[in-house]
Amino acid sequence: MDLTAQIEALLFYRGEPVSYKELGKLLSVTEGKITGALAVLKESLKGRGIQLIEKDNEVMLATAASMSDMIEKIRKEELTKDLGKAGAETLAIILYRGPSSRSDVDYIRGVNSTFILRNLLIRGLVERVSNPDDQRSYVYKPTFELLSYLGVKNLSELPQFAAVRAELDKFTAQAANENNDGEISDAE
Repeated sequence: MDLTAQIEALLFYRGEPVSYKELGKLLSVTEGKITGALAVLKESLKGRGIQLIEKDNEVMLATAASMSDMIEKIRKEELTKDLGKAGAETLAIILYRGPSSRSDVDYIRGVNSTFILRNLLIRGLVERVSNPDDQRSYVYKPTFELLSYLGVKNLSELPQFAAVRAELDKFTAQAANENNDGEISDAE
């Protein structure tokens, strides 16, 4: 496969800045080859809806500047819409459970939460940080702005915090036990 296409796919998948060094490591090529392929990619994206952004030896894909009016209009529409039941559920999980990965939220809700998490990020209600247990993934946690808006100084001040947290812990433990039971029977 063409190196330029590999870089484009990798940058699209990551959705965040990636260093030249990391690209070289992931694709098993020199940084010089990465630089050349990035130049080709940058040229091929001219006049399209996305562009390559470079800063401090990092690169990422982003919407083209010419699309900013359209993107801003859509963004404003998203921000003015009601949060909805799915957003409230997801926010409650993150507030009461603590930092949670997308897969944790998906499991508890029983559906894919990618769009909802994106919406909460855009609204500034949650933030995405590196997972302390696995640097290759992220966890979502409430922002200080959200806590301020809710009028709480600490998550434990949330209504029925202890009871809801206990239910979530019970659910998570039960799910872990079911998974362990399945692993044991598979090994037999």
